[in-house]
Amino acid sequence: MTEEQKEELVKKALEARQFSYAPYSDFRVGAALLSKGGQIITGCNIENAAYSPTNCAERTAVFKAVSEGIREFEAIAIVGGPGEEPPKETAAPCGVCRQVLMEFCDAKEFQVLLGKGDGTWQEYTLEELLPLGFSLTKTEQE
Repeated sequence: MTEEQKEELVKKALEARQFSYAPYSDFRVGAALLSKGGQIITGCNIENAAYSPTNCAERTAVFKAVSEGIREFEAIAIVGGPGEEPPKETAAPCGVCRQVLMEFCDAKEFQVLLGKGDGTWQEYTLEELLPLGFSLTKTEQE
């Protein structure tokens, strides 16, 4: 993945953050998921008063893609932070989102970009964020 593609992915995640529905935490998150075919699927966090039905931006993007028949992914950019202003810090995916990504991605190859409002990012592999993750692929290899 080129630096320009990474930059575009972080930009799309920042744009998706604008659609966040976060009246309870005021922590707004946007995600941009890059398919192996080059498509960018965005998502935002959607909260609920009962909190348990809340859906993270990362899972929104994955579920949206899978519901449209896309199941192979290369990278995801995540930008999150409190309030309306562009975030000054990075926000990492929660454990549930990491496990959902593990279901559809090669943990050694899949890139996770944690972006800031200024367009900069930190880059990790999914394996770095979930080193002992459980997946069908792992169980088939054993």
